[in-house]
Formats: sequence, C-alpha cells, structure tokens
Amino acid sequence: MDAVRVALLREVLAGTRWPAATRRFAASLRSSVVPHGGGLLLVGTRAYEPWHLAAHLVDEAAWSGRPELAPLLVRHRVRPGDPAHLAVGLGRLQGAGRGETLLLVAPERPDGGLLERVHDARRAGATVLALGSGDPEVTGLAHDALTVDPPEPERDPDPDPEPGSESARGIDLDMVQHLVSAAAGENSLPSTRGRRRLRDRLSRLADQLTSPPPARW
Repeated sequence: MDAVRVALLREVLAGTRWPAATRRFAASLRSSVVPHGGGLLLVGTRAYEPWHLAAHLVDEAAWSGRPELAPLLVRHRVRPGDPAHLAVGLGRLQGAGRGETLLLVAPERPDGGLLERVHDARRAGATVLALGSGDPEVTGLAHDALTVDPPEPERDPDPDPEPGSESARGIDLDMVQHLVSAAAGENSLPSTRGRRRLRDRLSRLADQLTSPPPARW
C-alpha cells in the first residue's frame, strides 16, 4: 500500500481510534529498534505468516532512511532452496535477547511451543510487541500490544451510527499492519502543526512517490 492509499485509509478512519492507536504502536516499535541499530525479529503463528508486513517494513526502512526497521522474518516452515531472507526458522528465537525486539503477529492464539519461545526471549531481555486478536497469554507476554477485534458478522445497518463506527467496524488485521508499517517510518507523531510540519510531510510524500521500490520479497 503506497503513501497515497495510506493517507486515504487514515482519512476514512478519522474519528476512530485507529490512526492514533497505530501511530502509538509504531512509535513503540521504532523506539525499541532504532536505539539498538535494528534487531527486529518478526514472527507469526503456524497458520499465519506475516510476510506482507515484513515486505512493508522493508519498504519503510528504505524510504524513511531507517534501516533498523527492516525485520528478520522468522518462519515456522523453511523449505530447502528458500532464499536466505526467507530461510530463518524458529530456532532463531532461542538466541533472542537484550537489544532485540520480537514482534509477534497473531490473529489467533499461537501454539504452546511458540508462546514458550516468546516467553524465553522476554526473560533473556528481548522486547516483545504483539499485534493480533488480543489473546490474554499473548498480551501478557508483550511489553506493548495492539488488539484487532475479529470482523463483526453482517447485520442490518444502524440507522443512527456513532461517528466513525462504520469505518472502525470494517478494519482488519491487514489494514492495521499497513497503518503500523507506514507510521513506523514517520519521523514523529503528527502533534506539531504549522508550515514546517506540512513541508516535512509533503517532502516525504514526494520522496515516496518518486523513489523506486526496493527488491520485492
């Protein structure tokens, strides 16, 4: 998702918690990896591999000039012949410790083996961040977590919806990952208004639209 689509998505979600919540979570991610020069480990569940988020973080690392944001994707299944950046198995988590950040993306509860590895990494000093369904065991292990509720079932439209409620109802984990990755590459939260901040935003948008993308995953 490019910068223009992210901006449009934020506009659609204005009035909901998501623009601020994703920026806050992205700030936690950025403040954890940048001072240590990187060390970001990204892992999903056995059923869900966050390769899409990995690719977007690589893009943001290149466009924002923050190489620390580029993650190492840790996979449950590695096949012979996979390229080096896709050939890192769960054994990598055994060596995770101080100065590293473990970002767990879990749309469902992870299996016990993964939870144990994440727990061991935290005990060894790694920072644990979680993005997903809000499973109590996962959020209990995380230093910071962002919960994405499962989509609600179809129902008749509310004749008098609260402001922003329709936009919030349709958001899913993929959309939240787009917002988090985009916000991670931003230099600061959008709390400072004025001409200088506007120039910064326009300059970054122009850079993103004219820079060639990095090699695809």
